[in-house]
Amino acid sequence: MADGKKTDDYELRDMNSGKGYEPPLNVPKIGGSTPMTAATNNPVFPILSYCGSSILMTVTNKYVLSGFGFNLNFFLLAVQSIVCVVAIQMCKSSGIITYRDFNSDEARKWFPVSLLLIGMIYTSTKALQFLSIPVYTIFKNLTIILIAYGEVLWFGGSVTGMALFSFGLMVLSSVIAAWADIQHALQNYGHSETEASAKVSTLNAGYMWMLFNCICSATYVLGMRKRIKLTNFKDFDTMFYNNVLSIPILLVASLLLENWSSANIEINFPPLQRNRIILAMIISGLSSVFISYTSAWCIRVTSSTTYSMVGALNKLPIALSGLIFFDAPITIPSVSAIGVGFVSGIVYALAKVKQSSKPKAGILPTTSQPMSASSQSTRDSFKS
Repeated sequence: MADGKKTDDYELRDMNSGKGYEPPLNVPKIGGSTPMTAATNNPVFPILSYCGSSILMTVTNKYVLSGFGFNLNFFLLAVQSIVCVVAIQMCKSSGIITYRDFNSDEARKWFPVSLLLIGMIYTSTKALQFLSIPVYTIFKNLTIILIAYGEVLWFGGSVTGMALFSFGLMVLSSVIAAWADIQHALQNYGHSETEASAKVSTLNAGYMWMLFNCICSATYVLGMRKRIKLTNFKDFDTMFYNNVLSIPILLVASLLLENWSSANIEINFPPLQRNRIILAMIISGLSSVFISYTSAWCIRVTSSTTYSMVGALNKLPIALSGLIFFDAPITIPSVSAIGVGFVSGIVYALAKVKQSSKPKAGILPTTSQPMSASSQSTRDSFKS
């Protein structure tokens, strides 16, 4: 369980502070001439680390959720939150990162945001459970449109013509992806009307959860942006409070709403795969920490502009990971959808860069301030 932070989504305990990303205090400093210093200041390593972390989170979540009959989604998210809190506390104790100690007044102010986050990540797991990684990644782009126009309505943001064009490409890629998915289902299960109908129903359920996820993700980002003014949190502060406040809610929800019978536990954790599933759950929790840290590292040795382009380019390997590690259909329409979605991300990143380099006067209605690094990546992956 993340942020964010992605995603873009999964992107997903990481967030958009509205001020850009501030690297952790003890990320290796620029300077010096040792081989280790030279390596940490080489932009290739942080970029590859960031991309790898995003892919790792998406793939491990999909591995757990794609298990036959897996239905303990709240428990999965609770485990990820616990792992994340333990990991960042160890990092803080080691002096690698820094964040605020728990404060009940700040927790009270931040609690509504944590509730929104739970809605976002839960709907994200449900959508990823029913849809392939490429389709999930493509549809996550639609969240950008909702956030953009939410900022126009509530924060005085604006949308340039180039951004509008990228939005059109995002919608087009989503339509192509859905059409490719449905066509593949009908062609492969068309010999049995019952199987075809069941497959299409599964896809429709995934699209509905994806719609809910886009709405929840946009609401989380916009609501968090208003709430953060009360706390002035930085990214690791947000990650800490999001996870700490989410744990009791997720555990209670799991105990009350999910089936904890021995038979259902056997279904969710088959003996032959139990250890691998538990390991994947732990790794997915750690990956949210990796995403935040590598995002800060990437921005420190490059720039926020370079990072925005990396975020756009990162969608391609995430989508391709679904084709490589899972049985996502490889057809001309599905590959075309990935290509159009990839181009839309690049166009949107360029629109943001172009808009930020100009004075605000005279710009048409989308954007506002750039997303924080960790927020964008987590939401994209989960998410990001």
